[in-house]
Amino acid sequence: MNNEEKAKELRKETLKMLYKCQSGHPGGSLSSIEMLMALYYNVMNIDPQNPQKEDRDRFVLSKGHACPALYAILADLGYFPREDLATLRQINSHLQGHPDCNKTPGIDMNTGSLGQGISLAVGLALAAKHKKAKYKVYTIVGDGECQEGLVWEAAMSAAHYKLDNLTVMLDYNKLQIDGSNSQVMNLGNITEKFRAFGFECFEVDGHNINQIIEALKNPVKDKPKFICCDTVKGKGISFMENQVGWHGKHMNEEQFDKAMKELEA
Repeated sequence: MNNEEKAKELRKETLKMLYKCQSGHPGGSLSSIEMLMALYYNVMNIDPQNPQKEDRDRFVLSKGHACPALYAILADLGYFPREDLATLRQINSHLQGHPDCNKTPGIDMNTGSLGQGISLAVGLALAAKHKKAKYKVYTIVGDGECQEGLVWEAAMSAAHYKLDNLTVMLDYNKLQIDGSNSQVMNLGNITEKFRAFGFECFEVDGHNINQIIEALKNPVKDKPKFICCDTVKGKGISFMENQVGWHGKHMNEEQFDKAMKELEA
């Protein structure tokens, strides 16, 4: 199965679980699929049979509402049975609406309140430096999330401590719950902002896995890495793409059937 086919399969699994639970966040889940694929299938040192192995790379989904996409990948890799995906957001399910490292195999950190995930990722990377551990830390942040002050405190700290074992990836789909970034709180040139804070910066097509992998593998020294991934909210579904209303909206039967047909084409 090539990357395009795998991405379609993961988008199907993501939408199936969101349709079944009739809640959740389709737009930002769909925009982050290729970013997660690049990490989990090509770059990160992980072992689904030993999720807690000490030298594994760590991942923090700072935009935690996109966890259905992450769950689809974890199930595909064998962290837990694929059938569990049908329990998303149900009482007593280990798959909640935001990641929970105490319940879900393969999750390294709880997230939800925006801005906190990147801060926690900085802490994990700093801990690795103190322990002289070799593992790397990756985090995906949202663009609306970058309006939070915590993000910039974390960025300042990451550069100050020369955390070259930390990579921050931005899902830059330019939409958030209340509208476009430019309407709600203009981010300006977000890459230049991270560069000014002391990051080594890259810009890629966030739906081109090869570009993402190349940026992830590009070596840096004494600086954290920032990768701006230019994405489309609702990617892959015609009526969801670039539509702010699909940030957190459930599908009816007709919409779900249409989405499945588009992904099977």
